[in-house]
Parts: sequence; structure tokens; C-alpha cells
Amino acid sequence: GIALGFRRLAIIDLSEHGAQPMTSHDDRYVIAYNGEVYNFPEMRAELVDRCHEFNGHSDTEVILAAIVEWGLEAAVGRFVGMFAFALWDQKKRRLVCARDRFGIKPLYYWISPSGSFAFGSEIKQFTVLPGWKAVLNYSRAKDYLETGTTDHTSETMFQGVSQIIGG
Repeated sequence: GIALGFRRLAIIDLSEHGAQPMTSHDDRYVIAYNGEVYNFPEMRAELVDRCHEFNGHSDTEVILAAIVEWGLEAAVGRFVGMFAFALWDQKKRRLVCARDRFGIKPLYYWISPSGSFAFGSEIKQFTVLPGWKAVLNYSRAKDYLETGTTDHTSETMFQGVSQIIGG
């Protein structure tokens, strides 16, 4: 099974229509998303012209409609912004995690000793999970102390926690 959870900081659409996880109008996709797609008003107008209807005013709803309309890769290629999301495809029973091309909004993941997969845009979200322990990744700490950066690697400062890199 899969469970998507979300702690919401509402900025664009303060109504319940912006609540997450959110399901697409065709019930195929479920998304948990953090960030902002800056060009969502233009995309929304284009999607309305293509007969999509919206309940609220959130960019999350536009993201889902764009994925339904153009497919995942094409839609993500059109997004301009900083974002990280997990998308569950109920038809294919597949989870896809993605983030913006520049990595402004990071996407971290951890696989528990029991095999559960957890993800978040902040590592502190793992602290409440059973089996997670904050153990220093000495290799990353050494690199940071020597060079002042930990960029360009999927490893993080915590053992077992990785991040999605690349565009």
C-alpha cells in the first residue's frame, strides 16, 4: 500500500480546495507537493481553453490538470518554479517523485529498515518515523568541512537519507 501525507502551508489558495494530498479530476493521480509553479496562471488559462474545470485557485490543481492533459514529462517540462512532489498513478500503481530542474526545492528520501519509503522536502520530516535515527554521514561532513559544500551528490549529512539530484 501507499499513504501520502502533507502538512500544509497555504499561500496561494487558502480554501479547502487547495488541501493535499490532492486527486486529479479523473481520479487517476494523487499528489503531495511543496513549492510554487510560477507560470500556473498561464497554464490554467490554457487548460480552461482545453475544457478543464477547477474547484479552487491553487497551483497544485493546475499541476494535476497539466499532467492529465500533457502527460507527466511534458507537463513537468513546462513548469517554471521551485517544487518537489510525489505523484501516485493509481492506474499504473506507480509512485514518481520529482523536483524542479535547478533543485531549489530539494527532495529527500529514506528507506526504513522494514523497507518503507519516505520522502520530504526537509529532512526533519523523517524524525517522527519509526526506525529513523539522526546519524551523521561522516563522509559528507568531511567534504563539507574541506570544501564548504555537499553539492553534486545524492548523499546527505545523515546516513541513509539521500536526495534527488540532477535536472
